[in-house]
Amino acid sequence: MHCELVVPGLLSSRSEARYPALELLLARGRRESLESLTLEQWLHEAFEQPGDALAAGALGLAASGADAGDGWWARADPVHLRALRDRAVVAPGEALQVSIDETNQFLTTLNQYFSGTATFHALDARRWSARFSKEKSFLDKPAIEASGRDVAVARGDEALLTEIQMLLHAHPVNEAREARGEPAVNSVWLWGAGRMPAEAQGEWRSVAASEPSVLGLAQLAGMRRFEMPASAAAWLERLPEDGRHLAVLDVLRAPVALEQQAEYEEAVAALERLWFEPLLAALRDARVGMVTVRAPDAGIGVETVRGDLRRFWRRPRAIARYA
Repeated sequence: MHCELVVPGLLSSRSEARYPALELLLARGRRESLESLTLEQWLHEAFEQPGDALAAGALGLAASGADAGDGWWARADPVHLRALRDRAVVAPGEALQVSIDETNQFLTTLNQYFSGTATFHALDARRWSARFSKEKSFLDKPAIEASGRDVAVARGDEALLTEIQMLLHAHPVNEAREARGEPAVNSVWLWGAGRMPAEAQGEWRSVAASEPSVLGLAQLAGMRRFEMPASAAAWLERLPEDGRHLAVLDVLRAPVALEQQAEYEEAVAALERLWFEPLLAALRDARVGMVTVRAPDAGIGVETVRGDLRRFWRRPRAIARYA
């Protein structure tokens, strides 16, 4: 069995905190230096997708069990924009703590207003998709990739965004959020546009993830798919004894983007305890034949088999040294 982990943000540490199991896998395995990619770019390549960018809107909708049909879909994720003249600073949905009830109220208003032009769907509280009556070009990266940075206010369709922002600005849910001292959901981040792809290809028998577009790719490729389990131990219990299996762990993207160093270190420590320690133990016991750890944004992939663990001269080092 070959277990492959894709962990964006894994090597973004600025501290000398130590994670022995992860460090051993990185030190003793065979390292491959690759082009630095966002998670979406990596998925686009790994699943052999057409076009220039991942059709995240359609794929996410398919993962929810709905039929994307032949429609033109995009992700329309909730964000908070702080305007600065002709620029804005974006706070992604991961920073907003939007409830599913708030999301449903927002989308009811948007669907009533844009009836016949656009239809909005909730994938979950902070991930939305929208179907448009006409093809539109948007960004190819999620808001988390632009978090805290200046971004152009007009992205793809200025008139559409202006209407959305006006509706959300005056929405009762936002009035209540602001009264509680919470940032308003005053815009959406439109990205990942396209039609549902005809097919997807990949090397894995199964895929585990929390991001809907990843699960949509797995479904399209005919792979078994799992909502992200709580730990590697729970994951391994569900896997067959052979083949290659992928888990996309994206829990570090928000702390990295939001520059939350304490939260980042806490999340890496949880990955060490719940994922890297059990996988290292399974590798030592020959319950797993190979463990691959990928940090696509750092352009690093490391493959480790049991025999590699004997390479004692390769001394582990703090993950901050890889940055």
